[in-house]
Amino acid sequence: MSGGATARATGTPPAHGGWDVRHRAVLLVLSANMILDAIEVSLVLVALPDVRAELGLSPLAVQWLMSGFALGFAVALLTGARLVARLGTRRVYLAAMLGFAVASVAGGFAGDPVTLVATRVVKGLCAALTAPAGLAIIADAFPEGPGRRRAVSVYALCGAAGFTAGLLLSGALLQAGWRWTLWFPAPLALLVLVPALRVLPRDRPRAAPAVRVPSAARALRDGVLVRTAVGAAALNGTYHSVLFLVTLHVQERQGWPPWLNALALLPACVPLAVTVPFAGRMTARWGVGRLIALGAAAPLAGYALLLARPRLAPYATGVLPVLLLVGAGFVLSFAALNMRAAATGAAEDRPAALRVYQAAVQLGAVVLLPATGALLSAGHGGRPAFALLAVAAAVGLAAAVAPFPSRSAPSPSASPSPSRKDRA
Repeated sequence: MSGGATARATGTPPAHGGWDVRHRAVLLVLSANMILDAIEVSLVLVALPDVRAELGLSPLAVQWLMSGFALGFAVALLTGARLVARLGTRRVYLAAMLGFAVASVAGGFAGDPVTLVATRVVKGLCAALTAPAGLAIIADAFPEGPGRRRAVSVYALCGAAGFTAGLLLSGALLQAGWRWTLWFPAPLALLVLVPALRVLPRDRPRAAPAVRVPSAARALRDGVLVRTAVGAAALNGTYHSVLFLVTLHVQERQGWPPWLNALALLPACVPLAVTVPFAGRMTARWGVGRLIALGAAAPLAGYALLLARPRLAPYATGVLPVLLLVGAGFVLSFAALNMRAAATGAAEDRPAALRVYQAAVQLGAVVLLPATGALLSAGHGGRPAFALLAVAAAVGLAAAVAPFPSRSAPSPSASPSPSRKDRA
């Protein structure tokens, strides 16, 4: 057979490193899934004031539409590995996509808050099963080298761009009612599922029925991983919380329409989408440790500004500087945090370490969003919630700048020891 025919038969790209039609199709399907997951979060964010008004919910109750999704995501990350090991990556991916679509339809028809939040938890569970499975499929279909790195970059870029797309879509969908923001992902999920049935590679036969799944508990003994996870949790949790606060403020107190709210939030997410392709160059130039520290300091400065000027008005001097500083935090440290998490511990423990890290990212929102909603519901204004975000961001900064003990460095077999600049 020719080189191209061999590639199609074995499921690997041609020897020259290019992508054939099948591999482009696989990457297109998986990237579309990443866009869908990110759209899911930002669609609901802008719809929260409308949901709150129609169902008569408090800030604490309505925030569960966001934190419930994050909770399901975190739980599935920590428990889903054994399911994938038992049933196979492709099978779990396809089942989760179908479950995501069904939960989207059910959520749109939900008539009470409990059912509505339950569908959000289910969608988080399904999303958490598709995201790691997507990376596993990429690792299996694209051999190590420039082709795989390019595939992962495209995959990550689609996730970053999806949040922005969801904000823009939300303003249009809310013209027809908030339930459309819950229904909208269902047909998208089916559009991803149909080609996935055809193009995703089938699971390879395993040599033995029992598959060892690395322990998350063992991964938590790594001090570098724990502190990286704390920093990522603080960054993500405060990010979602401040977007929640701004959304309620501009729609309920200032009377902005949803589409204008969506545009107002763009400075917090567009910079990351634009700079993701250059993340590798940034870390090579400035070092992982320095970028993580700067990325933790920028949001803290934003939350300190909120405490100094808690009225959030006018937008240009109240909200915009905060969103730009929060967005800068993601630009600086998002890739660096992921790189540090991926380089910790021994190679055999790395899958568990990455699950712990990704779960911590979601748990930051699970903890801070309800706390933010509770403080708002208490009726003391926004200052207590702003103070909470500042404290959480300070914890993230402390985790970033404290020196690492020598015993926490990755073993030589796992990855090269980080430079002194990376330990900063």
